[in-house]
Amino acid sequence: MATKKNTTPKYIFVVGGVMSGVGKGVATASIGAILQGQGFNVSLVKADPYLNVDAGTMNPTEHGEVFVMESGLETDQDMGNYERFLNKSLPKENYMTNGMIFKYVIDKERALGYKGACVEPTFHITEEILRRLKEVAKKEKSDIIVVEIGGTIGEYQNAIFLEAARQLRLKNKKDVLFAMVSYLPIPSTIGEMKTKPTQNAVRQLNGYGINPDIIIARSSESVDKKRKEKIATMCGVLVEDVISAPDVSTIYDIPINFENDGIGNRILSYFGVSPRKKDLVEWRKFVKKFKNPKKEISIAIIGKYFETGDYILSDSYISVIEALKISAAYAELKVNLSWMSAKKFEDKKNLKALKDFDGILVPGGFGETGIEGKINVIEYARKNKVPYFGLCYGMQLMVIEYARNVLGIKNANTEEIDPKAKDLLIHIMPDQKEKLVRGDYGGSMRLGLYEAHLKPKTLAEKAYKTNTIFERHRHRFEVNEDYVEQLEKKGLVFSGVSPDGHLMEIAELSGDIHPFFLGVQFHPEFLARPLSPHPLFDAFIQAVNKKK
Repeated sequence: MATKKNTTPKYIFVVGGVMSGVGKGVATASIGAILQGQGFNVSLVKADPYLNVDAGTMNPTEHGEVFVMESGLETDQDMGNYERFLNKSLPKENYMTNGMIFKYVIDKERALGYKGACVEPTFHITEEILRRLKEVAKKEKSDIIVVEIGGTIGEYQNAIFLEAARQLRLKNKKDVLFAMVSYLPIPSTIGEMKTKPTQNAVRQLNGYGINPDIIIARSSESVDKKRKEKIATMCGVLVEDVISAPDVSTIYDIPINFENDGIGNRILSYFGVSPRKKDLVEWRKFVKKFKNPKKEISIAIIGKYFETGDYILSDSYISVIEALKISAAYAELKVNLSWMSAKKFEDKKNLKALKDFDGILVPGGFGETGIEGKINVIEYARKNKVPYFGLCYGMQLMVIEYARNVLGIKNANTEEIDPKAKDLLIHIMPDQKEKLVRGDYGGSMRLGLYEAHLKPKTLAEKAYKTNTIFERHRHRFEVNEDYVEQLEKKGLVFSGVSPDGHLMEIAELSGDIHPFFLGVQFHPEFLARPLSPHPLFDAFIQAVNKKK
């Protein structure tokens, strides 16, 4: 029998041990999905340890994708996983950084907000962190708040968040739980799963006055009973609170694996509450589709944020990747993605490498690197009737390509690259120009959710099945209105525009000219979710499949 709803919010802090990259973000998102499926109103929060005020000014090849929330806040890519797994948009209060917290406290001190007190990190900073968490609970009426603390145990950067969490637990012991995501290596020369790094990580956590209640044991293989028992004995937890988290073929398997190991019931048992319902049914249906495709398609992603030393960092475009995979799953397809540097295609001889692909996508980005290569790829896709999808910069370059090669405007360019070009098909928005003169770069682009109206009987309108849409933006440059009439006379259709008609939001060629040639000024990937795929990605995948 379900218990009466408890009005006191519960807090789960997820921390990482041994090394970075063990999957704290996906673990946090999975815990949220499980508890939401059990009938609770769950909110997910990311606490990032860096001193940047937000993620907007960070290099994608170093930090991964910048995810834009509905409010316009530029955040860590984990917020994207949170929204995808919970299938809902989260407010800006659910993201914080050291820089954001420190700036707020210092600005308040400068304004005599503390009335002359000596402002201290371990009171005023921690107090502000806890105030924000309580604001999340209040605003979203949350039953459970899951907070991922970025970084790895033992670092200086995240210590203030751990101290805030410790203070909260001190005051509300039965309402605060700690889960540590740790890594268990299997050295090839030894051939045995080792628990010692996790034991040491727990001891480091103990140094902060915290002991984990649950240990999520990440490894390439499932954790056996013997290792679970050893971790339990050495780390002061129950055996059933050691959760096995082996490598999986898809991140969408993780909530199911966690639930099979009983993590949801263990958390609720700790808090002394019962499940209100058990419902991962739709999630399991999606994962079944995802893992059982009937056909395969191949898509080339032409970008610039791939290379980091000798490695490829696909995290720069993680929302795009997931949006493609999600829509492909609903079409019973497996999508094979190939990362191709735009610089390669500055030599048109290399375009032949595209002949084996069923579709081409050019994602967002900034700057001059690879721009001519991308334009050559877009021309190839248009002339060879290869389904093409351009996101943000991918739409702007699509307009430039069309102006150069169809309208004959050979000097067509973007103000971002050549401010002195004779024909600026893409120009900076007036308010953005003033911001750049002032050196105002952080959080100053056209950011967040904006409305657009669609023209009837266009590809976009058929995909959305409505004439009014709301999408998330992140850009400073727009299509120059002075050229719109010329472009449309030559066949390019601006099928989506802002409510006042001045901003071009979607450009496309009609279906009788090209099977799918469409670009958007916004970022539809931010709204693609496992239980609600994005209509434009659906339409693109369908066109790619039809071509194949």
